[in-house]
Amino acid sequence: MKKYQAIIKFEMDEEFMSYVPSHRTYINYLINKGKIDSYAVSMESQTSWITINAETKEDVAEILEKSPLVRYWKYTIEELFVYDSQQYRLPAVQLN
Repeated sequence: MKKYQAIIKFEMDEEFMSYVPSHRTYINYLINKGKIDSYAVSMESQTSWITINAETKEDVAEILEKSPLVRYWKYTIEELFVYDSQQYRLPAVQLN
């Protein structure tokens, strides 16, 4: 399984916020299934970054297209060569 970064630009309108609860339910489902490693949103720049585990870019696009917010998005998908984070590290050893 490969890792991909979806970089999503969006524009909000009044209707946008009505879709957020169902979108969050979908994102939580994908996180719980291990399809999404990380999900971040900046309201300042109206950008989202989602790290997705999939076989191909087409598989990532299929996942993104199922979001209730997809009609507000312009996105790009990039395959990641390196993905490192604190959650992938061993816990620090603490002597008693």
